[in-house]
Amino acid sequence: MPRLAANPILLFLIHLTQSALLRQIAYLRAENRILRSRITGAVRVTPAERTILLRLGRCLGISLPDLISIVHYKTFLGWVRTERKTSSTRRAPTRGRPVTQSAVAEIILRMARENAWGYSRIQGELLKLGIVVARNTVKNILIKNGFHPTPGKHAGDWNRFLTRHMQTLWACDFFTQDIWTAFGKATVYVLFFIHLGTRRVHLAGATCNPTGAWTEQQCRNFVADVADRGESISYLIRDGDGKFTAAFDEITRSEGGKVKRLPPESPNLNAFAERFVQTIRNECLDHFVVFGERHLEHLLGEYASFYNSVRPHQGRANHPIGVIPFPATTGPPDPGKIGCESRLGGLLRHYHRKAA
Repeated sequence: MPRLAANPILLFLIHLTQSALLRQIAYLRAENRILRSRITGAVRVTPAERTILLRLGRCLGISLPDLISIVHYKTFLGWVRTERKTSSTRRAPTRGRPVTQSAVAEIILRMARENAWGYSRIQGELLKLGIVVARNTVKNILIKNGFHPTPGKHAGDWNRFLTRHMQTLWACDFFTQDIWTAFGKATVYVLFFIHLGTRRVHLAGATCNPTGAWTEQQCRNFVADVADRGESISYLIRDGDGKFTAAFDEITRSEGGKVKRLPPESPNLNAFAERFVQTIRNECLDHFVVFGERHLEHLLGEYASFYNSVRPHQGRANHPIGVIPFPATTGPPDPGKIGCESRLGGLLRHYHRKAA
């Protein structure tokens, strides 16, 4: 059979298509490298994602090492070997335990979410409900859904700890503020305590010389203030700052509380205190040039009163800490009956309905 001559127009179209695809691939490779550089640490892929990468990557052959970026090329080869080994040893499921029902798995996951239980304890609770499930089945379900099978035997769940003690848990910390005095600029250290359950803040004091004795006295004042309100302290979270002395901790323990010292360089574990510092800076201190300690004390006092009474808090479903009844919405509001109270020259504002 005679060989057909290639159509020049068809070859030209193929060339254009290939050039466009190469440009697209070059762009995607550059974009992928940029995105990958923004990610710190290893990227964990799910089994389903690994299957997709294997299906698409195996057909690329020797060009894959130049393209792969989400994992190392050797890791990809390990996936290929594991899949081949699994496929060769896979057998048809003729016998064995039946697949756990989705309803039972849902109950297992609910128990894991609501309690710090291991898989053995969950199995026992299931038996009380008349549900017979093997321990390893419970364990596998927990691991598959991201739960530790023995939470009591590994590092404590910090979020669970905070939730459990939220109503009697306090945190404390320092933040600094530069002020201008007759002798030039000085740095003032402000000590504060924050109640994690209500977000209420107790500004203990401000000083240019935060000695251990000064910090201990502020703690005494804080403990007395909490006792006067009929409240208690179960735990007090603090960092390893040297200004927090052993006597400071003993003052808290004398009132029945425990001191939880945080490990070094772990601001996320004291996130409530860190967030308050950011809030008071953004909403108050960054808007002023502070002249002297009395000026700073005035700003801190005004903001603390505003923060603890009328400011809405997202962590409290946008409710303020103070008792402010929400009026029933019976119709469209009258703009003329909306009042506004302002502080610090209008920087802090509180809106309310005027009395009838």
